[in-house]
Amino acid sequence: MADHSERQSAIDAHGIIGDMRSAALVNDKGSVDFFCWPEFDSPSIFCSLLDSPEAGIFQLAPDLPDARREQIYLPDTNVLQTRWLSDHAVVEVTDLLPIGDSEDDLPMLMRRVRVVSGQVTIRMRCAVHHDYARAPTKARARDRSVCFEATGQPAMQLCSDQPLRVEGHAAVAEFILEQDQSAEFLLGGVDDARFKEGAAALCLERTLKFWRDWIGQSNYRGRWREMVNRSALTLKLLTSRKHGAILAAATFGLPETPGGERNWDYRYTWIRDASFTVYAFMRLGFVEEANAYMRWLRGRVSDCRGKPMKLNILYAIDGRQELPEVELPHLAGHGGATPVRIGNQAYDQIQLDIFGELLDAVYLVNKHGEAISHEGWKHTVEVVDQVCETWQQKDVGIWEMRGEQYHFLHSRLMCWVAVDRAIRLASKRSLPAPFARWDQTRKAIYTDIWSNFWNEERGHFVQHIGGTGLDGSMLLMPLVRFVSAKDPRWISTLEAIEKTLVRAGMVYRYRNDDSQIDGLPGTEGAFAACSFWYVECLARAGQVEKAHLEFEQLLKYANPLGLYAEEFDSHARHLGNTPQALTHLALISAASFLNRKLSGEKNFWQP
Repeated sequence: MADHSERQSAIDAHGIIGDMRSAALVNDKGSVDFFCWPEFDSPSIFCSLLDSPEAGIFQLAPDLPDARREQIYLPDTNVLQTRWLSDHAVVEVTDLLPIGDSEDDLPMLMRRVRVVSGQVTIRMRCAVHHDYARAPTKARARDRSVCFEATGQPAMQLCSDQPLRVEGHAAVAEFILEQDQSAEFLLGGVDDARFKEGAAALCLERTLKFWRDWIGQSNYRGRWREMVNRSALTLKLLTSRKHGAILAAATFGLPETPGGERNWDYRYTWIRDASFTVYAFMRLGFVEEANAYMRWLRGRVSDCRGKPMKLNILYAIDGRQELPEVELPHLAGHGGATPVRIGNQAYDQIQLDIFGELLDAVYLVNKHGEAISHEGWKHTVEVVDQVCETWQQKDVGIWEMRGEQYHFLHSRLMCWVAVDRAIRLASKRSLPAPFARWDQTRKAIYTDIWSNFWNEERGHFVQHIGGTGLDGSMLLMPLVRFVSAKDPRWISTLEAIEKTLVRAGMVYRYRNDDSQIDGLPGTEGAFAACSFWYVECLARAGQVEKAHLEFEQLLKYANPLGLYAEEFDSHARHLGNTPQALTHLALISAASFLNRKLSGEKNFWQP
């Protein structure tokens, strides 16, 4: 398709709506320009964010070219409102994916436009393009609706209380509304029962109640409550209602550097990211979400007969293991960044760190949620025994390097966490375990890290054996309690990270000019999650005033809705897939710890 990047909205000019089965992005111009249906990882039906309107878009906006536009979430919900303010009229569009009665209900996109004051012409254009805009989609009028059909793809239907017509395989409408008048548009599966008259108002009411009831269970009462709640609502939106799995992000193909080729698909569940999310949910008192994830996880570590299976680093939400990468050359990419990819070949990589994140989550859920079962403990023992056998191997590390394998510090660190949390869990629950062998391994890993990853000449820890570079993942060392946050060697490492990887509060994962180890050309932006880890490290090191300033700065880098993507560019604009779960859970952790330090609390929530 042709390059229409000038017509694309910036990554941070979007809000997200969802029903915990799928999600859609709505830009501040009132267009849904990204929507995969009916599942999070299904082919897209709207994909103009990665190309042009010809890749699918749902436009709904007033004819107010000089209006100021703004977006807000209705308080304590994931229901989005876009508003136009001009001298002549005020108009608002409310967008949501209603929460259905059943987890098997197909997602429905509900859009309501209302004129608050004045009189204005409203224009609507809904162009569904199935299968990532690869399948020719035909639109045909059907009673008071338009049906969208493509060979081999699920049919969809758009209904409205306004007259619809078909132009160029798109549904269009143009009408005038006066003050207090409104119009509704519903897009979903053919013959969805919610299309009936009067159902939209009930859907909105139920959806508002669902989100408000859920966030009302949060136990967070500290500073930055609005940002913490927005992060929690975002994490919940990225959680599968049916399976309990947690997505890394809602999108695919958004670039980590403008015009670059680091364009990945994050609509899957990474064991690492999801396990960190469990930590965030538990901190806020959302135990059921953590329990649901662990139930999903049990299906990944053993088959239906209880036999152990190889643990992958990522899965589809429904548990599929193979996610081969496919390039979509017909899409021009966001800002011309190609190739646009779906699938993620990282599923077949070796990343030893996932065992630590997994066992940390198991330990936390056992401590604050459901106690581990007999079968669960048997599988845990098998995982830890595997760590004892493999911790000295090379791997590709936390950042999924596509170059050579190395002995990465973070992988060693998380292997230590895996064994440490298993020993702690067994001790607390009086569970049978080979304590002597596990303790011997834990000590061996501890010694290995201090002996082989500390560079005396540089005066800091290094990313991998044989290297001299730094890595943002080192910021997790005090957070997982491997090293004291005030240990002199850690403080010198933190200072080195500040000099090398930190810029205006934004932390880079690593510097390509230090080490070309990721196997990819070009550079990337600063990593948002690392930036929040940095704040927490400062606070734990006693540099509370500095941490407070850096945290306030990072909050300003959110988009107007309080959302974050994966990375920041040099101007703190968003890069990469969005919204990113890892960023939001790191924000929750940093806010929770920093708030307690500023409040002088001594009884911290302990993992």
